[in-house]
Amino acid sequence: MNMQALMQQAQRMQKDMEKKQNELKSTEYTGESQLVKVVLMGDKTLKSVNFKNINSLDKEDIEMLQDMIKIAHDDAIKKINADLKAKMGPYAEQLGGLM
Repeated sequence: MNMQALMQQAQRMQKDMEKKQNELKSTEYTGESQLVKVVLMGDKTLKSVNFKNINSLDKEDIEMLQDMIKIAHDDAIKKINADLKAKMGPYAEQLGGLM
């Protein structure tokens, strides 16, 4: 493969990577626990926190609520990381694991 063709292939890969990164950033990921639902954007910023069945929650049990938020948040982060790996992994393989 000549150098010009190699450069063109690298430019196409870069454009594809940027497109995938932008798609990931604008994707919403929902994480849930029994009482909490969180929505994160693909850049891992927290978009919203919602409580499910708030009437069934003892208002004095703040520690449990905090734990539920963390569980839901971690669930959404796992989904973002899985999607990131699925969409960006092929590029890392093509670049020899340099990403």
